[in-house]
Amino acid sequence: MTLDDLKEIMGEKRPAELIINGHCHDCKKDLKVIVQLFADDSVKLYGGVPFRVTQKDIGEKQTYIKCPECYEKDKVLRNWQRCEVYSRVVGYLRPVSQWNEGKKQEYTERAEMKVEEEGKDVS
Repeated sequence: MTLDDLKEIMGEKRPAELIINGHCHDCKKDLKVIVQLFADDSVKLYGGVPFRVTQKDIGEKQTYIKCPECYEKDKVLRNWQRCEVYSRVVGYLRPVSQWNEGKKQEYTERAEMKVEEEGKDVS
């Protein structure tokens, strides 16, 4: 996770604290990671290490965490893969990663609708 990622998440208030609850990416142990960001842009981590991965095709960011033991064994985030997202545009299915910027923006703005038929929910 870069300093810019932390500033984006935490805002301008300093000192700032971010708490991430989840599971270690490698060993699946329950974790509570605390990230503190100070006015001089120094960072302190407690309980683990966060990773921020951007899915370039749809611009979405994912956060993963590792416990200190797993981080010491391997400092790189491994064994994850991006999910290829397909959707329909102009009549046929295509990977969203192959769409132009305008269609990708439309995709992020889509809203799901529920259609009811004679009092029954068919979604």
